[in-house]
Amino acid sequence: MGRLVKSDEFKKLNVGCAFDESRASPTEVFNLAHAERTLWHMKIHCPGTPGHGSLLHDNTAAERVHYIINKFMAFRKEEKTKLESNKDLIIGDVTTVNVTMMSGGVQMNVLPPEFVLAVDCRIAVDRDLEEFLAMIQTWCKEAGDGTRVEFMVKDDYTPPTALNETNKWWITLKKAFDDLGLKVKAQSTPGATDSRYLRRLGIPAFGFSPMNNTPVLLHANDEFLNEKTFLRGIEIYYDIIQAVANL
Repeated sequence: MGRLVKSDEFKKLNVGCAFDESRASPTEVFNLAHAERTLWHMKIHCPGTPGHGSLLHDNTAAERVHYIINKFMAFRKEEKTKLESNKDLIIGDVTTVNVTMMSGGVQMNVLPPEFVLAVDCRIAVDRDLEEFLAMIQTWCKEAGDGTRVEFMVKDDYTPPTALNETNKWWITLKKAFDDLGLKVKAQSTPGATDSRYLRRLGIPAFGFSPMNNTPVLLHANDEFLNEKTFLRGIEIYYDIIQAVANL
């Protein structure tokens, strides 16, 4: 999608607004995504003194890994506490950081010259990206010489789609929701979707999946959708797409 939106073919489509995915909702309220967190995937390189496992070397790679992980876990705990202490917040309203992989070493009795951590970050819309990056770079500096961050994915900030009178698409969509008697809650989607590429171009994008009264089981082995919910969802899509398309 990132390459598509830069093409002449996409420009010729003259896209006014777009629909994308959203999450299921365990209640009767439908989720509507109008914003999303910024995706950063990074590797933290932690070099250190190599040597034999029978010795106690200074400045080892593991010590630097320990420092970096502690920093990320402390930050993670703060965000988790923020989420759990405010019932009005959802996961998309906070920043998540998770260490997902760790590599390094070749044999049991040798200290490696480097460990590498893989970290998944989803940065909340209201968090300053430059400050967040500076925080991580400070941690690397404190961990020791040579500790550095390498980005595999470093998305830019994506402005939310406006949900007010300045957005004619939203006004029309909201009326369609109201006419159908649907209860809808706006939110930031937890993951990254194709909508981010459209929003950066100023194109309003709405993440909406008509799956209420459905447990959130995305990517679970037993993910399911009730037959009546599925069929009702088709009817909802028919009405809201027709309303927006005829604007």
